[in-house]
Amino acid sequence: MAVYVKFEISQELEEKTAEVVANAEKIKKGANEVTKAVEKGIAKLVVIAQDVQPEEIVAHIPVICDEKGIAYSYSSTKEALGKAAGLEVPTSAIAVVAEGSADELKDLVEKLNGLKA
Repeated sequence: MAVYVKFEISQELEEKTAEVVANAEKIKKGANEVTKAVEKGIAKLVVIAQDVQPEEIVAHIPVICDEKGIAYSYSSTKEALGKAAGLEVPTSAIAVVAEGSADELKDLVEKLNGLKA
């Protein structure tokens, strides 16, 4: 497990996360854009790939999410995360800025916060 992965995520929860990302109205993609969205406080959910090399590229993201109180989750691979976001290329991180379904996002955030507790 990568050093920045702070909790295990089930396959079911990973699929739910991918669904929320796929239905999002607006996302930020890539470590730099995600970092900016989190620092500005506009991110509603952050998803980080677990297979990023070198790990330092995304290792700071969970820390700043915790500081800002933004929920975050993990995707097993960059490819899966890119596909969920509707991209043709892999991506290391995604930030949902405008959600498609507020209820879906709220349920997911509650489940993720339960894992961290």
